[in-house]
Parts: sequence; C-alpha cells; structure tokens
Amino acid sequence: MEINNINETEKCFDEDSSNIQNLEELENIRLKYLGKKGAITDIMAKFREVPVELKKEFGIKVNALKTKIENNIEQIKADLASKQIEREIKNTKMFDYSLPVDTKTGSLNPRTIIQKQVVDIFKNMGFVVEDGKEVETEYNNFESVNVPKNHPARDMQDTFWLNNGELLKTQTSAAQNRILRTYGPVCKVIFPGRVFRNEALDAKHENTFFQLEGVVVGKNVTIANLIYFEKAMLKSLFKKDIEVRLRPGFFPFTEPSYELDARCPFCGGRGCHTCGGSGWLELCPCGMIHPNVLKMAGIDPEEYNGFAFGLGFDRLVMIRTNLDDIRYLNSNNLKVMSQFKTKM
Repeated sequence: MEINNINETEKCFDEDSSNIQNLEELENIRLKYLGKKGAITDIMAKFREVPVELKKEFGIKVNALKTKIENNIEQIKADLASKQIEREIKNTKMFDYSLPVDTKTGSLNPRTIIQKQVVDIFKNMGFVVEDGKEVETEYNNFESVNVPKNHPARDMQDTFWLNNGELLKTQTSAAQNRILRTYGPVCKVIFPGRVFRNEALDAKHENTFFQLEGVVVGKNVTIANLIYFEKAMLKSLFKKDIEVRLRPGFFPFTEPSYELDARCPFCGGRGCHTCGGSGWLELCPCGMIHPNVLKMAGIDPEEYNGFAFGLGFDRLVMIRTNLDDIRYLNSNNLKVMSQFKTKM
C-alpha cells in the first residue's frame, strides 16, 4: 500500500513540475514535496507501518524519489535562470561600438600632476627618489630630526597619535634619518609623501596634505648649492628665471634655518592676488642640516655637511592655478578639479 503511495506521489510531482513558469511556482512545488510538511516527509513518517519484508524496497523507492525531486527542481531552476538571461539579452538595445561617442576624459588630480613635474625636475638634476612611510615611530618623526621630548617645536604640530605609540607622520622629515643611514654621507635624495596634522579645516589649512623633502650631503656643501637647485627647479616649473631670497627661519633639524621666498612669477613683484600684494611667495623652508641630525644618522659632521629643504605640493598647486580653497584637492568635486587639467 505505501509503495503504491510512493508511485502516486511521483506521478503527481511529474504533473506539477511539467509547466513551471517562474521561481515562485518552483518554490511552492519544492515545499509541497520536500518541505517539513511535504509529501516525502509524510511518506517517510509511515515507514514504521510498512511490513518488515517490504521495508528495504520501500526505503530504496522513497530515497530514489526524493533524489529525483531534488535534482529536477535544481534543473528547473537552472532552466528558468537561462531563460531569464535570454529574455534580457533579447530586450537589450543593441549598441554599435564603432560609432563615435562624445565622452569626457578623466584627469589626474592637479596635485599629482605638479608632483610628477617637480619630481622629474629633481631626477634630471641627479636626485634619487625615495618613498616615506605614512605611519612612523615617534623617534623618526621627532627625535631623529633634533626634536626631543618636551621640545617646544612639538607644540607647533598637532599630531595624530595611534594606540600603539606610533603616529601619522607630521612631516616628510620623518624619513630623513632612514634616508641618510641608507645612502651614507654623500647623497642627493628627495622623498615626497603625504603628511597629517590634526588641524581645523579652512580654505588655507587641511589635515592631510602632500610635501616633498630633499637632502644633499657631501663635503663642502653650502647654502649657495641649495639656492642653485631651488632656482633651477623654479625655472623648469615656471619656464622662466625666478628671483629668490632667504629670510631667517627656525627648524630644529637645520642650523642655520631659512625661509626661501620666490618673487611672484605672475606679477613680477608688483603685487597681485596670488602673492597677496607682497610681490613674494613663501615657498621653501630650508637650511643646513643640524650636526645632531647627521650624528644620529651615523655621519661625521666634522667631515660632511649638507642642506635640507621642503616643498608643499598643495601650495604649489594653489599658486599655479589660483585655487582659493585647499579643501578641493582632497574632495571628489570633479566639476572643480577637472578644469585644472589644462592649466598645469
């Protein structure tokens, strides 16, 4: 009797599954036969009522039916998916890839453009290009560049500290000790990178910006060598000779320290919007590398000396493009940013 019930159930499944149109109908069929209250569950619940001599045959048949239903449902599911893809392809509007299209091409961030230009200029002058880490140790960021604990210069930089005692570097100088130890007492190296300061944001200040640090070390290096390299860089960047001047400055890792200004290349020193009417652009903090910094890098300051300088790519972009809000450089405002690809 129960074996006849299995055969009847199989016949019903064949009829029910012969014309399924969608996944909802298929799910209803699956529940009807394989669900907790489905036909297969009901049949297996009557196994104890089957005579002993028929139990083996009953078990074989019910398992075979269950396997058949499972396989057929999976096959129907695959067929429905295939038909859906065919319908989507049929309803898709054909596109002729040979037709000309009016597209707006993307562009690099203006900061990236000017960084590549500056780096290429220094490479042509014989500088090696190195990368710096963005997460640094306290020693590399401060102590190795002559900023010991409790030094007042630390108060000038609001630092992002990490839970493990490391920090997001506040200056590209954080790589200086590693660079000098790597290249030794005679080297010309630049190392661009991203730096971080915990500052309030406004049109002139960002908490994430990009700088370039450069060092030249050897015998009998003077500040005149620094001025030569900076003027050569500016000439290549602005396509004309740029007058520069030095003003006294203070940086713990240089002695003496200077601020190198460039005569405004847009007004020739007469005063304009770009230079704020002063005729000069603050451009490059620099100076002779402090003897303590050389010592910590394993270089004898009695035999070798050198200079270090920094450039801010964000500031150079604002100078070159007259961009009036530094925050655009880290934004996704394509309408603003795309206009600069033809101005760099």
